Amino acid sequence: MDMATITTRMTGTDLQQVVPPFIPQGSHVMTRILDLPPGDPGLGPHRHSGPVFGYMLEGEMLFELEGAAPYVIKQGEAFWEPGGDVIHYTAANLLDDRNSRFLVVMLCAPDVEMITMVSEEELAAKADARLPRG
Repeated sequence: MDMATITTRMTGTDLQQVVPPFIPQGSHVMTRILDLPPGDPGLGPHRHSGPVFGYMLEGEMLFELEGAAPYVIKQGEAFWEPGGDVIHYTAANLLDDRNSRFLVVMLCAPDVEMITMVSEEELAAKADARLPRG
């Protein structure tokens, strides 16, 4: 079967369109499924070396990035973060009775750890960039 025949039978739904920041030469891509146990607050404040694109497979997650109000991501919704210097404050499971599960595709800059934890000093210095939940 040729590709034209295959693609004419496929249907799709756009979940999200974003223009990511510059991606450094030599970056690599990592795809991972993450499970958050019931009520888990997630990893503490951190940053990613490059953009992260995600899709919520199951459950609900509270998501908070520097400069944006925290918001809820539900099953079937897409999300993204620019990475780089932007602090990722929260990715918490909002469900107390079951896991929340999501898929992420991370673009990892060369020679930089995929995740870097943010120090208490930096959090204090950037406290004004953290917005209240909308």
